[in-house]
Order: sequence, then structure tokens, then C-alpha cells
Amino acid sequence: MGTTLNVTIIQTDLVWEDPVANRKMFSKKFDEINSATDLIILPEMFPTGFSINAENLAEPEGGDTLEWMISEAKSRNVALTGSVIVRVDEFYFNRLYFVHPNGDYEKYDKRHTFTFAGENETYSAGKEQVLIDYKGWRIRPLICYDLRFPVWARNHDNYDMLFYIASWPKVRMLSWDTLLRARAIENMAYCVGVNRVGKDGNGHDYVGHSAIYDSVGQQISRKDFEGEFIETISLSKEELIANRKRFHFLDDRDNFRISY
Repeated sequence: MGTTLNVTIIQTDLVWEDPVANRKMFSKKFDEINSATDLIILPEMFPTGFSINAENLAEPEGGDTLEWMISEAKSRNVALTGSVIVRVDEFYFNRLYFVHPNGDYEKYDKRHTFTFAGENETYSAGKEQVLIDYKGWRIRPLICYDLRFPVWARNHDNYDMLFYIASWPKVRMLSWDTLLRARAIENMAYCVGVNRVGKDGNGHDYVGHSAIYDSVGQQISRKDFEGEFIETISLSKEELIANRKRFHFLDDRDNFRISY
């Protein structure tokens, strides 16, 4: 158990600020996944698109989208992850849920709020890293703008895979492509990035470029990565361990701990 992890990425357009329509859309897309998979990864704020309209769109803890995620994960016997706008008391969070096949879940609040778009004026920043143990794999979940901050992703606890869910616009795709590959190389881990496509309600264009890189930075997912698609890739723990034993790059990393 744990030598292979089958990861499915879904790159799609989103219905602007319409959680019901997006949940229905994703349920249909899950039916299209032909191969067996262990984990399905959805884009950032998949029920609504990336919106600052938190007052009207936020769900409570344990809201409709989390209930839907739990139902889908249990009925399909798969882990499911993506982020949702959540309200806790008077605070709003861009919160990622990782729901296990048995319905248990873990959560990660986006650490780096995107000041360029005013996200910091509406959403509170998360304060903790999360390490998920799933089927013998150690997984670090991160969200969009977190990608620009390598210290926050630094592999000090020997995780096997990190992933980023995003609403990363077309105008900055060079940064997305470059930094995803860099995070894989510097951390000697699989790196998965799932981005959306289409145009949102604010007129921003998205072209996807969702991708999976191995621990030496080779892209192992499709190379024609624009437009809508669903792809399942098998990640190999044996290959990961072999690369680490061959190069020993992580043995030379600087020793430090992040202060939350």
C-alpha cells in the first residue's frame, strides 16, 4: 500500500458565483473519470470562481459544499479536495478541504492573501501549514498565491507531494509554469498545479496550464495543457525514493523552522 498514488486533475471553466451550478457540473465531470483514481483535485474557489464577494457567498463551517464533498468522496471511494469561501465568526477564509473517502476531512486556510487583487482586505490569512497522510503518502496542500513564497513550501518534513489549486490569470502564466517546476525541483517532491480556464465575472482570462511535475522537475502530465480536460496520472513512490537516494539534495538543505 502506498507505492502508487493515482491523481486526477480537473481543469475547467466555472460558473460565476453559482455554487449549485458548479457542484452539479463537477458531479457530472466525476462520472467522466474512467480510470481508477485515489485523489481528485479541483481549482481554487471551485464553487464560485475567485471572488471578493465573501459577504454574499461565504458558507458556514460544515456548509453545503463541504457536505457535497463528503457525499461525493464517500460514494465514489475517493479523496476530494478544493477550496471554498468560508465564514468563521466575523472572519472570512479561502479554505481548502481535503476530504478522505470515509468522509473525514482536513482543512487548510490560504496563508498568502493576494494583495494585488485586494484579497487581504476581505480574507484572513491562514496561520498553519498542514501535512496530510493519505494512503501512505505525505501531502502538503497550498493555494494559488502561496506558490510565490518558497519558504512556506519548503520540504522540511519530507513530504512526498505538494499541490497548488489556483485561479491564476493568463497574463502571469510564465510565473505559474516556472514556479511550479521550481517547487518540484527544490523540494524533491511531486508538484501538482490545478488551475481553471475561461473568463470570470470580473473579465479576467484563465488558460489553465494545470500540470504535474516529478521530483526532478520533469512534466509527467499532458503538454497541451490549455482548454478543459480531465487527466489521471500515477505517481510512483519508488521513483521518488530512488531520485532522493541518487541525488541526496535534501540532505544539504538548510535547517530552519517557520514561525507561524
